[in-house]
Amino acid sequence: MSDTRFSRPATTPGGQAAPGEEGGPAQTGARWPLPEESIWSDRTDPGVAGPQGPRPQGPAAQGPAPQGTAAQGSGPQGPAPQRPAAQGSGPQGPAPQRPAAQGPGPQGPGSHAGPPNRAPGAPAHQGTPPRDPAPRGPGSAFQRPAAPAGPAGYAGAPGVPGAPAGRPGPPPGAGNARPDGPATGPATGPATGAATATGATAQAGPGEGAEAEARPEAEPPRRRRDPFLDNVKFVLIALVVVGHSLVPTLAADSSRALYIFIYTFHMPLFVLISGYLSRNFWNSNAKTNKLVDTFLVPYVIVEVGYAALRTALGSKWSLTIIDPAWLNWYLLALLFWRLSTPVWKRMKYPVPVAIAIYLFAGFSQISGDFSMDRFFGLMPFFVIGLVMQPEHFEMLNRRWIKIVSVFTILGAAAVAILVAPHTKLGPFYYKNSYADLNLSWYMGIGLRTALLICALAMCFAVLALVPRGETWFSDLGTRTLYCYLLHGVPVLIAKEMGWLEFPWLFGPLGVLAIASSCFALAIILCLPETRTLFKWVLEPRLTWLYRRPSAKLSAGS
Repeated sequence: MSDTRFSRPATTPGGQAAPGEEGGPAQTGARWPLPEESIWSDRTDPGVAGPQGPRPQGPAAQGPAPQGTAAQGSGPQGPAPQRPAAQGSGPQGPAPQRPAAQGPGPQGPGSHAGPPNRAPGAPAHQGTPPRDPAPRGPGSAFQRPAAPAGPAGYAGAPGVPGAPAGRPGPPPGAGNARPDGPATGPATGPATGAATATGATAQAGPGEGAEAEARPEAEPPRRRRDPFLDNVKFVLIALVVVGHSLVPTLAADSSRALYIFIYTFHMPLFVLISGYLSRNFWNSNAKTNKLVDTFLVPYVIVEVGYAALRTALGSKWSLTIIDPAWLNWYLLALLFWRLSTPVWKRMKYPVPVAIAIYLFAGFSQISGDFSMDRFFGLMPFFVIGLVMQPEHFEMLNRRWIKIVSVFTILGAAAVAILVAPHTKLGPFYYKNSYADLNLSWYMGIGLRTALLICALAMCFAVLALVPRGETWFSDLGTRTLYCYLLHGVPVLIAKEMGWLEFPWLFGPLGVLAIASSCFALAIILCLPETRTLFKWVLEPRLTWLYRRPSAKLSAGS
């Protein structure tokens, strides 16, 4: 028993679990023999000298314990014999069982034996036993081992490192979150302790995090980037440069055929991949910030830059922020597509709804302000990409699908050559209304439906044929934004200077020369050196613009 006349109470706040112990503290209903070291030592009462000899074992040395104290203390003469705590010897019977972490207990040194301000020589508390607070520091005499791990996230769960007693732990599935970083993984269950990630043992007590600093956890391995999508993006961005460079030579049937072939699928496939990559866009603050960092700010900078370039080449100054010029339409359209992502993910049948909107949008003459015409014209491709899963791409990796894809591409090329001399280019921009195309409503719906089917067939054929492993251009596909926004400068200069209008360029040989030059330009603009030169313009760091997420510190909170 603890003699309160000569020593401080045995239990002090802030205890930490000892690995070798086998039970819980007194007055909680838990019963076990405590080691002698834990009952009395110079750690529990530094002001009293250590034990000088064995304590007498007579009946006088084992008198009745005062009510409200743990029957586990010892006098200053030596350690008491080990026996179970709170066996019901007092008049009031055994202490009611309750969880140890039911809320913050008294914080003073004498919290177990009486009021916090009781003098060391005062009699012990004789009333109802006070609640036993959870140990809150490393100097506690009761070195309590961790209780069996309960469901992750309950208040004071031992499986959650640093969870203070009586405070709610992290929600289930939140992972082992650190105050200064993101969650490092899913919450561990009863069998696997969170201490495996920190290098600590699973004996951490519930109140340990109130005074100890959070242990740094190992960073999770970065997820490897999928080279397949980077391969696809580089192929598409090279076709974008080729398509823009063929405009001065569209009077030639060869150029016109290649132009129709490219424009049937290259931007629809770009939009489809953008939709696929936007599935988890709203689950990350960093990705949400990119709506401003990589869309709005570059849009304004590029818009002003192209207006200045056209003025330098002899055109009149013209700048309309709401009406994107030339290739800048994609940034605004993608911005609005991603803003609409939560709406599509809430729908039960998003693809049929998107196709219906795409068809009915042809009845209205939608202006190009904020790229609304292409926003509706290419909407089905974004939504289809949004609902696609990785297994859908794996289905395209079958041999028979690859063979069918080869014939699909060859058939599309043959059709483009046949229809090029007498086909208008308006439908391939996915923005003109039926009235603009001089079509009746049923002819317009039929044309849009046929174009949607052809575009999807070519998109899936290209996805099936593009290499899936690492290639020499996989790394180039990670920087397609720079190629897209910067290639307009040399192409616009070449158009204005007449370098793309030489007579020999109006033919198959000219088409091959233009395509080869544009392919080389795409490689240059996707190099890491290009990103180093223009990153401050196209990917500015605007951390000062956003609120820093509040870190929930476990200590003192």
